[in-house]
Amino acid sequence: MTNMRKRGWQKFIVFALVAVLVLGLTAGCAGSGQGPTTQGEKKGSINIGYVNWAECIAVSNLWKVILEDQGYEVNLTQLDVAPLFTGLSKGDLDLFLDAWLPITHESYWTEYKGSLEDYGIWYQEQARIGITVPAYVTINSIEQLKGEAEKFNNQIIGIDPGAGIMKAAARANESYGLGFDVVQGSEMAMMAALEKAYAKKEWIAITGWSPHWMFAKYDLKYLDDPQGAFGEAEELHVLAHKDFSTKEPDVAAMLKKFKMSDAQIGSLEALITEGMEPIDAAKQWINDNQDAVNSWLN
Repeated sequence: MTNMRKRGWQKFIVFALVAVLVLGLTAGCAGSGQGPTTQGEKKGSINIGYVNWAECIAVSNLWKVILEDQGYEVNLTQLDVAPLFTGLSKGDLDLFLDAWLPITHESYWTEYKGSLEDYGIWYQEQARIGITVPAYVTINSIEQLKGEAEKFNNQIIGIDPGAGIMKAAARANESYGLGFDVVQGSEMAMMAALEKAYAKKEWIAITGWSPHWMFAKYDLKYLDDPQGAFGEAEELHVLAHKDFSTKEPDVAAMLKKFKMSDAQIGSLEALITEGMEPIDAAKQWINDNQDAVNSWLN
C-alpha cells in the first residue's frame, strides 16, 4: 500500500471514530432528558397561605396550578387564621384567597389592613355563615335550640377556634341564652360528625357557611337568626401583602379579574370531595373550564 493510500485510510478511520463519538454523546444526552427545556423561563416564587376550609383549599390549589403553568414557583402553607394574617402582614406570605369580609375576618382586617391590599371579591354570590341543621330537623330558628337541647346533646359542632364563625357562634350562644357547648375542632371533624348524624337521622347543629359542598351533598338549612348574631351576608376577597402588586404586577392583575360563580366553585369542590387530590382536581377543573381561566389571564 502506498503512503498516500495509507494516509487516506487513516483519515477515514479517524473521521469514523469521531462520528461514532458524536452520535454516542448525542444519544446519551437525549436519553438522559437533560437536553434543552421547552418550558419558558422560570419566574418568581409566590407564597400562598390557606386555612383548612373547603373553598379555600380548592381555590388555593387552583391558583397554584394556574401560576405554575405560567412559570411561577408556588408554595402553599396551611395555617390557622391568626398566624396566617400575621404572616401575610409581615410579607412571609404573599396571598390569601379566602378572606371573609366584612364580618368573619373583621378583627384581623382591622388590625392588619395597613400592611395588606384588597384585590376584590371573587365569589359572585353572597357568602353566609350561621347555625346549620339537617332539613329533617323540625325547628327553624336559633331561638328554638334551647327547647330541644337534649336532641342536640347540648352542642353546636364547630371548626378551628381562630375562625370568625366560631366567635359568632359563641356570641349567638350567649345572646340567645342557649347554654350549649360550642365544640372546637376542624372542618373535617365537623363534617364527619354531620355525616354520622345524617345517616342516622339524628339531630345535629353545626357552624355552616356558603359556599360549601355540604349543601350539595346534604339537605340542610340555616336556622333563622332574628337577633343578627351572625351578621349579614358576606363577601369572599383576595388579600395580598401591600408590596405584592409591585413585586408581581402580572399576578396581581390576574387575581383582580378572578371571579367564580356558585356553580363553578361547587363543581371544583365536588371533584375533591369525590376523591381527587386537590391539585389533581384543580387540573381537571381547568381543563373543563378553560374559557373561565383564560378570562382571568388575558
